[in-house]
Amino acid sequence: MQRDIRQTPNYLEVEALYRALLTPGTGQIGDAADIDAVPGGADIVFSGTVMERLEGTAPTRVCTTELATGRTRVLTSGPNSDRQPRYSPDARHIAFMSDRSAAGDFQLYLLDCETGAIRPAKPVDGWTEYAHWSPDGRRILLGVAGHGADVAGSQGAASSKRLHQERQGWEPSVETGEESFRWRRVWIYDLTTDTVAPVGDPQRNVWEAVWCGNDAIAAVVSPGPEEGLWYSATLHIMDARSGVSREIYRPSDQIGLPASSPDGSLVAFVEAVCSDRGVVAGNLRVLDVASGKLRSVDTHSVDVTCTVWASQDKLLVAGHRRFETVTCMYDARNGSTTELWCSQEISSAGRYVSVAALNDAGDCALIGESYTRAPEVAVIQRGAYRTIKSLDLGYADHAKAIASVRPMTWAAPDGLEIDGWLLLPSRGRPPYPLVMNLHGGPVSHWRPAWLGRSKGLPSLMLLKRGYAIFLPNPRGSAGRGAAFARLVVGDMGGADTYDCLSGLDHLTTLGLVDPARLGVMGGSYGGYMTAWLVTQDRRFAAAVASSPVTNHVSEHLTSNIPHFQRMFLADSYRNASGKYFTRSPIMYAHRARTPTLNSCGALDRCTPPWEALQFHNALLESGVTSVLLTYPGEGHGIRKFPAAIDYAARVVGWFEEHMPAAVKDDKR
Repeated sequence: MQRDIRQTPNYLEVEALYRALLTPGTGQIGDAADIDAVPGGADIVFSGTVMERLEGTAPTRVCTTELATGRTRVLTSGPNSDRQPRYSPDARHIAFMSDRSAAGDFQLYLLDCETGAIRPAKPVDGWTEYAHWSPDGRRILLGVAGHGADVAGSQGAASSKRLHQERQGWEPSVETGEESFRWRRVWIYDLTTDTVAPVGDPQRNVWEAVWCGNDAIAAVVSPGPEEGLWYSATLHIMDARSGVSREIYRPSDQIGLPASSPDGSLVAFVEAVCSDRGVVAGNLRVLDVASGKLRSVDTHSVDVTCTVWASQDKLLVAGHRRFETVTCMYDARNGSTTELWCSQEISSAGRYVSVAALNDAGDCALIGESYTRAPEVAVIQRGAYRTIKSLDLGYADHAKAIASVRPMTWAAPDGLEIDGWLLLPSRGRPPYPLVMNLHGGPVSHWRPAWLGRSKGLPSLMLLKRGYAIFLPNPRGSAGRGAAFARLVVGDMGGADTYDCLSGLDHLTTLGLVDPARLGVMGGSYGGYMTAWLVTQDRRFAAAVASSPVTNHVSEHLTSNIPHFQRMFLADSYRNASGKYFTRSPIMYAHRARTPTLNSCGALDRCTPPWEALQFHNALLESGVTSVLLTYPGEGHGIRKFPAAIDYAARVVGWFEEHMPAAVKDDKR
């Protein structure tokens, strides 16, 4: 395989497709996230992707849309990225984070909504991950990570840039496990005095925090900064002035998405089986701060992924229920939950669905999208979805490659019903060549999503060529409740294996796919499962394993999340006959016969690059065709340009080479 493929047809086609979808240099908004609504619900603000060129990380800008007219404007101009805008309670200011002064050093900025003037707040010692206005609008809570702290796996799992670090070329790096720069803390910016200061015990690491009234803070806390400690974090209430805190809830699983009622009397949060920090979907809990009474809320079988207090007593929640994206309203006065809207066709941008409340009647705004629909600013009012502003810059034409999107269900060998999505191409007819794409996690899921991002573009390219795309949600996936998610805990690489293989059997029985042209691909847990499946079953003609785990012993000892292996294997690497060995793909590489393209990011701390390297070498030793791609500037997943172009082109080329969409006797 060539090192430089920039002049190849596949690379040029991917590059042209990205240019069509993002229109770099035109000032147009090509993607969106981080939505928030002005108090009263007349306007929304969001982070919009505005590409200048296909280089580096896609920059974002603070953008606004008038819901009555659809008028959309870009309010900031960087440089670098402006993100996570939030309206003040009086709607006079927008707080946002920007690294315009130094790449990676996100600090708080304030935009005057009347004049458009932007001013920086006092800087903090670290980089700001999120911000929340106090209910009275006088202060802003900042979640601050030290420079050098790791970002979450869902964000790339690389260490953030350490500023002003000077080291001679010969000096070693030194890790003791106690580096102070890895800690996360709460800071408070006071608008009246223009001052900022940390609050709380410096020996408590704060992963997430929100205001709990004007004088207290609800926080997800652990005793140290290591990523693995997030899995056992607890919920605390902290005095906003003295920093004194007390634990109010110790979960059985993981917790996230804290949200407090305006007066601070109630704290809502989600408890769930989770595989990644910040990727939380599960059971809604509401805790009375004064009494400590905990309510487990019935959300109509929805795995909750978003919590927003619309008023003192009304909590708007959104989440997923099998194929559906759902919004509900919880009434704290009587404990009832009312379902407001659901859709199999439309979901939202982001890892999971997220919405912004417009009022306490349940109306909300979101960035809607689907497999055939580009991102759009939309509202749900009185249970009806309505597009306000489409951000489609050319996707509709390319989405014509998708003939149909089918929700599928089938029975696993043990009788458990499994579901997933099947995307059929407009080109050709059944039986189709098919690529099974396995999601990360394992506690994540496939849902209707725009295929214009780096994660989806290879699938769009394959559909354009006549390949079908199969997106299974095996046991452990979100959207099926805690019991379903827990089925993968202690058994990763066990029954989930046959959930995926039985899905292929089902599609073959239906006559939809060609059993001689089956491919498999995936990233993170999906990369692990890809490597695992080609060692357990020889039906695959080609495979692409991205950011995989292939040796659970080395993963445990070298990644930044060793707790992951302990949790999802329920074993120890000290057990020489245990699952650390029996569920590691490298131990079975001699069984594989599938040509495999392995890829990794050199900066990945979640699934370090030597995981892909080990599997690549093990395959070569067994006489199996294997290629290893190591992208030097990438972490967990390929996110930057032009690496994203290169990766998509190579993935498409790999499947074309080893399982062509057109066969010699194909007269279609």
